[in-house]
Order: sequence, then C-alpha cells, then structure tokens
Amino acid sequence: MIENLVIVESPAKARTIERFLGRGYMVKSSFGHIRDLKKKDLGVDVEHDFQPQYEVTADKKTLVKELKQLAKGSVTVWLASDEDREGEAIAWHLFEALELKPDSVKRIVFHEITKEAILHAIKHPRAIDQHLVDAQQARRVLDRLVGFKISPVLWKKIKSSLSAGRVQSVAVRLIVEREREINRFEEQKYYKVSGIFIAQDAGETPLPVKAELSERFASRDETVQFLEHCKEATFTVNDVETKPATRKPAPPFTTSTLQQEASRKLGFSVSQTMSLAQKLYENGHITYMRTDSVNLSQLAINNAKKVIVETLGEKYLHARQYTTQSKGAQEAHEAIRPTYMEKESISGDMKEQQLYSMIYKRTLASQMADAKLERTIVTIAVSGQSRTFVATGEVVLFDGFLRMYRESLDDEKEDEQMEMLPVLHAGDRLQRKRIEALEQYTAHPPRYTEASLVKKLEALGIGRPSTYAPTITTIQNRDYVSRESRMGKEREIEQFILTGDQVTRKPLIRHFGTEKRKLFPSDVGIVVTDFLCEHFADIMDYNFTAKAEEALDDVAEGKLQWQSMIRDFYAPFHANVEKTLKESERNTGERVLGTDPSTGAVVCVRIGRFGPIVQMGEGEQVRYAGLLKGQLMETITLEEALDLLKFPRVLGEYEEKQVIVAIGRFGPYIKHDQLYVALKKGADDPAIISLDTAIKRIKEKREIDSNRRIQEFENGACILSGRFGPYITYNKSNYKIPKTQDANLLTFEETMEIIEKGGELKVKTTSKAAPKKEKTTKATRGNVVKATKTTQKKPTKTK
Repeated sequence: MIENLVIVESPAKARTIERFLGRGYMVKSSFGHIRDLKKKDLGVDVEHDFQPQYEVTADKKTLVKELKQLAKGSVTVWLASDEDREGEAIAWHLFEALELKPDSVKRIVFHEITKEAILHAIKHPRAIDQHLVDAQQARRVLDRLVGFKISPVLWKKIKSSLSAGRVQSVAVRLIVEREREINRFEEQKYYKVSGIFIAQDAGETPLPVKAELSERFASRDETVQFLEHCKEATFTVNDVETKPATRKPAPPFTTSTLQQEASRKLGFSVSQTMSLAQKLYENGHITYMRTDSVNLSQLAINNAKKVIVETLGEKYLHARQYTTQSKGAQEAHEAIRPTYMEKESISGDMKEQQLYSMIYKRTLASQMADAKLERTIVTIAVSGQSRTFVATGEVVLFDGFLRMYRESLDDEKEDEQMEMLPVLHAGDRLQRKRIEALEQYTAHPPRYTEASLVKKLEALGIGRPSTYAPTITTIQNRDYVSRESRMGKEREIEQFILTGDQVTRKPLIRHFGTEKRKLFPSDVGIVVTDFLCEHFADIMDYNFTAKAEEALDDVAEGKLQWQSMIRDFYAPFHANVEKTLKESERNTGERVLGTDPSTGAVVCVRIGRFGPIVQMGEGEQVRYAGLLKGQLMETITLEEALDLLKFPRVLGEYEEKQVIVAIGRFGPYIKHDQLYVALKKGADDPAIISLDTAIKRIKEKREIDSNRRIQEFENGACILSGRFGPYITYNKSNYKIPKTQDANLLTFEETMEIIEKGGELKVKTTSKAAPKKEKTTKATRGNVVKATKTTQKKPTKTK
C-alpha cells in the first residue's frame, strides 16, 4: 500500500520533487497530456451541446494502466500538474482517466519547485478548479472546430495538406500584411551630413565634438554645394541645453518579455527559450515560466534587497512592486524569477546558464535604484546658412540598475550610450576638422522577428503565454512562414569628405536591407491568407481572436458557461463553411506575367501540387519550373520567370554521363547519373554555374557519401553513419541498430535479422568482448561489396 502518490507532468520535475518529499511519497510523471480529443472524425459531439470526445492517446495507454494500478493502492493521490489552465486540465484528465475517487484526491499547485513551496502546497491542497478546466476545454474545442472545418475547404480550393487555425492563421496574416507593406514601399535616396569639430578648454587642449546636420539632402548637387559653402564658413555654438534625465529599470520577465529579450540578446527562437525555461523550472532554478504577471512575492523582494545591499550597497536599492498591465492576465500570479536570489549562476548546459543569468540580472535590476543621467544638446550654427549641426551627449551621473542589466531595444540593437561632450557655452567658436556626406537609402518597415511577432500578438490580445511558442512553431512547420537571414542588396554608393579646402569623392560598397533571423511568408502562406480573409473574414479579424481570448478569460473566472460561447460561434461559422464549399472558386493564386517573346505562350505563376511554380503554355506544350528561394509569386517578373524556364540546363558530360543543373522543390541541384547534389548556398548560381564547378560538387558529394558508408551488401542493404549514430538502410527504409551491436562487425545475416524484426533485435549481452573480427570477416566474405576504413577498428567491449 502506497500512502501518497504524487503525479506531475515531467520526469525531471518528478525527480526534483521526490527529493523534497522523501519517504512516504511516490512521485510519478504523466509525461504531459494523457488524453486528447479523438483524432478520428471531429472529436466533438456537435449534436449534444459540443460534448468533447476524449481518448487516451496511443502512446500513453501503458502509462495510464500503470498509474491506475498505483492509484488503486494509494491512500491519497496528489495531482501536482502546473498551475495554469493547461495544467488544471491535465489534473482533471488524470482524475477522469484513472477513475479516482474525490475523497482520496487532492490538487496542489506551486509556482516554484523549492522544498518550502512544495511543503506549503501539501499543507494547503484544494479541489480541481472546474472553471479553469472548462476554459481549456473551450479553447481546445474552439480550435478543433476551426481547424477541422476550414482545413478541408483549403484542400479542395487550394491544395492538399493545408491547415488553418484560429490563432496561427491570424499570425500568418500579420506577416503577410507586413510583407506587402514592404513591397509597396518606395525607397528614397538621401545624403546624411556629419562633422567633427574642435573645441578648446581653458588649457587650450583640443576636444572633438561630433555633430550631425539637422537636415538631409535629397540630391548630390545640393550636398556638394553645402560642403563647398562650409569651406569658408565659421561654426559657432548657438545654444547649449542641459537637462537631467532618469532611466527606470524594466519589470521582471513575463513569458512574452522573456521570449522577446532572449531573441534579441541571445538569438534564441521562441520555442527554444520556452524549452530551456521549462528545464530551469523543473530543476528548481526559476519560478513557473508561463505567466502574464510582473508581480513579485514579498519574500522574493526581501531576498533581492538583501543581495543588492550586500553586493552593491544601500544606495543601489530601490524596492518596488510592479503592476501587471496585460489585458486578461491569468496564467500565474508572479513574474519569472530565480527561486533563490542569492544563486548568481547555475551549472549545466551553457544555454540554460545564459538564460538563467538574464533572468537573474533582470530580477535584481527591477529592485535597484533608477539611473541618473545628464543629457546635453548643443546646436552649432553655420555662417550664411539656416541649417545647423546638432551634437548630443550623455553623462551617467549614477549608474543605478544599469550596473546590473541593460534592456535591449525593439529594433534589436543595444541601447548605445551617447558620447560625452566637452563643456561648451553659447558663442564659442569651433574649428572644422572634417565634414562628410554619405549616400543613404530610407529603410522599409522592418519584418517581424519571432520576438516582435510575440509583442504584436500580445498587444492585439491574441493568444496567451502558453500559446505564443506553439503558434510560431506551427506556422513555420506548415511552411506558411520561414525564419531566415538574408544578405541585403549590394550597392555602390558615394561619400564626399571635406578636409582642409578640398572636397573629395570616395566610392564605397555597402549592403542595404540585410535581414537577420526574420520571418518571411511563403507563397502558400500568402494564398491561404488571401482565401481566408475573403471567405472567413470573421475568423481572420484581429478583434475576433482577441474577443475569443477575453471570452475564455470569462469562462476561467466562472462568468461565462463555455458551451454557450461555442454555440454563439458555431452556427454562423458552420453556415459559412458550407457556403464557401459550394460557391467559392478554386484559388491557386494564379498571376499572369505576360507572354514568351519567342513562342507567344502565356507565362503565369501559381500554386502547384508541390508549391509555387512558373507555367508556360498549355496542353502538350506546357512547361513548368519551380521558384527559387526568396522569389515570391506576387513580385516575380516575366524576365525572372523566363530565366527559370531555361532549366534544366545541360552543362556537359562527366564520365560519359550528362551533368544537368535543375531547380526542384527544395532548390537548385546538380544531377549526374543517379546522384543528386544540392548547390552551395550563396556560392553557386544555377544560371551561371560551370561544368568544372559542378564536377567539383559531384566529387565532394561522393566523398561525403563514402565517409558515411560503414558496410554495403550485395542485396542493396547499407550500414551508414548518421547524425544519431549508425543505422541500416534497405529498400528506402531505415532501421536502428541496437546499442549492444558494433556496426563495423555486423554480418550480413545479423543485418537482415535486424531488418526483418524492424530494428528491434534483442541481443544477449555478456561481460565478454564482442565477436572476434576474424570470425565476422569469414561469415560475411561472400556478401560484403565494400567496407570503409572504419571496419578496421578494433572490436569494442560490451559490459
């Protein structure tokens, strides 16, 4: 008989908690959700008030059986899943699936995994909060209805394997609209003028003053004319404005701000940040990582105060409590913070250490004094000109929280500290040292990063802390959006420099429009978004998604019955689905580009079976070509499309076989005999690649493939070296090799036995060494075609 059975979501969390509870408690993991809506059919009984139809997932049936047996032999079952709605739903599903009795079940929650928090939770159990469960059920049912009903419409009207989602489709719309805004943008050329002037202090020491002209020039002539005027001009300090400034620390992290800052400072994706935060939480390093709240407990504030005073001194302390501004904040009731404020660093994975350090510093900084600054603006007059130069300087009088942490800016650049200026007074004459004018171009609106998309979703009230990461991951996995870095356009620009009495022109090469880890919509994403906006305007409306989140908040607070929310939504939605299926036209995003000058055939772009394609002609004369990475159906030109139709190109012959370069689903490639070789990104242009370069790529590919081959047998079976270890490939299927088997020493018979058993061959292990090499070689002598040098390794021993 087990006295106390505690069930949590993850094994790591289970191990940590079991250490705190000790004897008398058995802690088991449910490994996340154990039940979900049925995969077959809709999984929701629409005819009976949208009753969810749950089933234990196939991979959890054995686990549920085990937990059910343990629960039957326990006096008390403690459901200790996370404290948000999803965690509450997991607790409820465990209660239902394990057929627990109410009088033997206790629900406990905690927002940090420390001994004190766990023991406090044990002393203060509660019942399962049905309102939170209903809110999660409503979200799941609503999302299933939208996805299950709209996706088949997309299959019929656009292409197969597409999907739609209440939040994901709106997120894609944001990215598509930004891309179109960028495409409409018309850049403007301008010249930016800056200068370095010399002031002298009382000791006549020359002090540089950097300043920028307050006006930009639109033309080259106007710029040069101004520089010519500056040859004889005098420069006088017209005005000096000095004013104090205060900078306040940012509040502790919420889920959203943690994702944004980790993206900007550490380059982490949203899903990577949440995965690392989950590990930190489960190992007892930080508080719960899904939260809208910026609040800190009084205990946390007191501990932070103690650390600040002991390490930095009393003057750096300014304890404060932040108020949550986020609409509908409901996940947890404290910000993300270290569980032990005195713990400056942790051991383990480097990325976990980086994220922990950022959370630690941000939390401490939030309880530190404001930074005191002094900002100075100096206006420099140019004789004979109405235009003025402006120099801006900043002095940090007291660093305050900046000693600990500096928040990144939204434009992903660090907050650069302004330069200090010498003491200047109105009327001071300055000497011109150098004035330069640099050709520049206005920048288009920035594409979304994962961080800025999360910020936008939060600002619009779309989604909640638990949905940001899965939403962004889903739209990328569906190929509606890609996260890429792209080099900008290389341009030759000019710089004019005035030194002494000479204006010189200097040509420069600069890249404009470089994108780093930005989100780009795909053609399929654009076509799907347009179709949904036309036929499901309500679903794609930002306000609808935000209002749905507010309604879910009301359900969680017990103000709204969840089925009534679904009823109000479903009737008009279902009618619209039926109408769209019957009345709407098929939409492949087709766009006619023009005609081929040589044949007169019509050239267009559209979504094909495998993605965006260029099509020329019809019937037996039709030709197709795939688009290159970075090309969009909306912006591709006729000339670019005709260039794509030149493929496949025959480059020549190598080893008496044709060498062909072509463009496929995954980009440009070289084909030689039965070998396919991808072109090197950024190095090879399929339009101009030479035969010599193609042969070089073929040889490189052969060498890579050769190094991967451990053994090859006459019947086509191969043992290859893979990313996760050696494996067998046979008839286009892969089979894992048991860890107790040495891939270098496998005989033909042993290899085929693994294939026949689906890679699940059970091998008896002994303390003796692996079979001797001579015996293995003899057994396989008639079957081995080729073995690389790796087969000459000495046999490994198994314990």
